[in-house]
Amino acid sequence: MNIFDIIGPVMVGPSSSHTAGAVKIGQIGRKLLGERVKKADIYLHGSFLATGKGHGTDKALVAGLLGMAVDDKRIPASFEIAGQEGLEFSFHSIVLQDAHPNSVKMLLWGESGKETEMVAASIGGGRIRVCEIDGLKANFYGDLPTLVVRNQDKPGHVVKVTSLLGEKGINIATMQLYRDIRGGHAVMVIELDQEIPEGFLDWLKEQEGIEKVTYLSQEEKDYV
Repeated sequence: MNIFDIIGPVMVGPSSSHTAGAVKIGQIGRKLLGERVKKADIYLHGSFLATGKGHGTDKALVAGLLGMAVDDKRIPASFEIAGQEGLEFSFHSIVLQDAHPNSVKMLLWGESGKETEMVAASIGGGRIRVCEIDGLKANFYGDLPTLVVRNQDKPGHVVKVTSLLGEKGINIATMQLYRDIRGGHAVMVIELDQEIPEGFLDWLKEQEGIEKVTYLSQEEKDYV
């Protein structure tokens, strides 16, 4: 436990779970998309749906999608800023199976047409957990560079990815493997100690059986 588990993060808003956590969820969604968000369909579950508006959860999520930090004083004006920057968004209600009360599902589209789907939860103290990406299970916190590889469930993919990471001197912090059915779709969620070098993602996307590659970088990027 650290000091932020006790006093919470420095932030704008009344609640670390409903406000700071929501901003971080928006930030992670933007980073996973890898470009400026053009459109967002946002589905609120549980406590996020019931009390989120009063806590500013809706504005915090949009602020995160715009790239704002949790202590950005513009968070209360995020709706207006989104309009100025051309971010179209809408809110809906949803019931997510076996989900944390502070959960949200987001469907995001970027300026190039790229899209991603994410389910995430705010778990307290401004911390978040990503629970699903593109309909497949995931479980990571967004604090490390994270590689998410969706592939056909066939032998060889895991070895190929992990071997090349080793060759590039990239240490794996954690690794999780999921699949829907045997021989169907699978996903690797790999948290890393270093950022992935330039060109690695392009190589990976071209490999046979790889359906989608998503990368969460910890480097700050200004998508313009």
